[in-house]
Amino acid sequence: MLSMKNKYIIRSRISEAKFRSILRLFCIDIEAKKVSKLTNVSRYTINKIFDKLRLLIAQKCEEESPFNQGEIELDESYFGAKRVRGKKGTRIRGKSSSIWYVKERG
Repeated sequence: MLSMKNKYIIRSRISEAKFRSILRLFCIDIEAKKVSKLTNVSRYTINKIFDKLRLLIAQKCEEESPFNQGEIELDESYFGAKRVRGKKGTRIRGKSSSIWYVKERG
């Protein structure tokens, strides 16, 4: 019977120590290309690991989110400088955005 090299990823050829170093580099926000050079693991594999980590983080955040019950209404507003005539587009320089949410009960 084959011994398992990594308890974090099933059927992985990467050792646990190398996976932990990849995880540390992910946590300090180093890009995949640099991580692949530092750990001698292909960039394709690093990208797959990073995608799985992001997916797990998103799932965990969704589970623990206080906004799972009911509906949420979002409204975005800009506060600050007044409109200048003749300027086109959304000019948000000098303005601060605020996002409000209302949790509906019932």
